[in-house]
Amino acid sequence: MAVTELAGEFRVPRNAFQQAPGSIHNDAVASKLGFKGGTVPGSVHMDQFVPMLLEIYGERWFQRGDMSLHFTQATVDAEKVRAVVTLGEGRARLSMFNEAGAKICEGTASANAPDSLSELARKLPMQTPAEPGRLRILAGHAVGDEVFDIPLRVEVADLQSSLERITEPHRLYSEDHVLPPSHLVRLAHGARSRVLSKVGSSVGLFGSLEVRQYRGPLRAGLDYVGRTRILRLTESPKAENVWYDVVIADPATGDDVGCVQFVIRLMKASSDLWADGARA
Repeated sequence: MAVTELAGEFRVPRNAFQQAPGSIHNDAVASKLGFKGGTVPGSVHMDQFVPMLLEIYGERWFQRGDMSLHFTQATVDAEKVRAVVTLGEGRARLSMFNEAGAKICEGTASANAPDSLSELARKLPMQTPAEPGRLRILAGHAVGDEVFDIPLRVEVADLQSSLERITEPHRLYSEDHVLPPSHLVRLAHGARSRVLSKVGSSVGLFGSLEVRQYRGPLRAGLDYVGRTRILRLTESPKAENVWYDVVIADPATGDDVGCVQFVIRLMKASSDLWADGARA
């Protein structure tokens, strides 16, 4: 019988950003916002799916592959989680669970980026735009806002240091400096201060992430240039949410080599702009 589901072992992702002041990864900050502790970045969980995607698609996944995840529950440092990949036509379904069986994230992956039926590609059209005047944290931003010519780079030393904690090591990371999904996010996340330049003091976390590799693999130690576009602004009782793309290009050729789509949840309870408590 053909195997239709692959399940990894329970792993122990670490929160390397516990000491970051004013961050959702800090225990004190996260606890005040109703979380059980400083959260592990959602990007860290992406690496746990890679061994199974390589089993399905081979190393070409680093050249043209994508991964699209929506996070349903945050995890804390050393909370054990297991990745599950279900094979399907055109794309695989991804899910992750903790030891209690709670779902941490769900999504898709394929070997042909971009995937028009990825998790985020399907979710984006269903998002109801925030009503005019409702946003406070994101009031200075608008759908269609763009920023260009953003220098992006991950140093080899930073990648090597992170490999001491990665849940799923691979020789391409250590020998060829190929960026694992978590570091593709890190590369593109270098654009955040430019994308959200008008956001004041607030605490954000990843609601969803999608990494796409067009002409990979992308590597540490190389210079890239990014351009960004805000796709959607939405609101929930607890957060203001911004969807945006960071397209990554090779500055030497001008070719687009990858893209990361972010959904950032900016917590209302963390902002003085919502101090009146009107979050409904």
